[in-house]
Amino acid sequence: MSVPFDRVNILNVPFIKTTNAGFVQQLQIDILAHRNRFVVTANPEILMYAREHPDYQQVLTQADYITPDGIGVIQGAQILGTPLPERITGYDTLLTLLEWGSQQHQRIFLLGAKPAVLKQVTAIVQHDYPGIVVVGARDGYYDDEQTIVDQIVAAKPDMVFVATGFPKQEFFIAEHRQRLDALWMGVGGSFDVIAGAVKRAPLFWQKHHVEWLYRLIQEPSRFKRMLVLPRYLRLVKKMARQQAR
Repeated sequence: MSVPFDRVNILNVPFIKTTNAGFVQQLQIDILAHRNRFVVTANPEILMYAREHPDYQQVLTQADYITPDGIGVIQGAQILGTPLPERITGYDTLLTLLEWGSQQHQRIFLLGAKPAVLKQVTAIVQHDYPGIVVVGARDGYYDDEQTIVDQIVAAKPDMVFVATGFPKQEFFIAEHRQRLDALWMGVGGSFDVIAGAVKRAPLFWQKHHVEWLYRLIQEPSRFKRMLVLPRYLRLVKKMARQQAR
């Protein structure tokens, strides 16, 4: 079955053109219908990594929905003359799905993060979203991938949230998603934020599109990773000039 939404292409990655509300509504329809869906929430760092790693670029082409998780993606779409409505972050989507899932008594499987963090996340989800059924939880430090997948399949979740960071989480999902019709979504460092191990930027920083700066202040070690943003914007501007000719 074909999936909805127009697409906006940025560096050969097709982003869905919709709002947070429109996206979540479609996910709810998919989940209730037990459709197999693969969600990627992509920022400029992911786009540049895909450009340099064809195997990862190939994995992204298999995703059903790629959302603009990062103000840099919104800026890139604007530069190319194909604007996107708004950011759709993995963290916000996860929380919205948990809230809805609690009302619908959905079954979820949590994979990723350190053991202590995962334990906290599981407890918080069960407390804050009492209608959710956590059918399985495994930390991100495993050797036998096949055993993990067997556990997920046996647990029969409606939603599988993988928080092992890119590109690992996307490779994992692409490799194993066909074994179970569910929503498979990579959520990066979201478990750390839920557990309070990492602070999310306050609303003021989010609204002014400088969440990246807040994270840099909190984690100076991210500086080298942040350098990808100006490289990405230069590349997008170059492509925009080429298209204009």
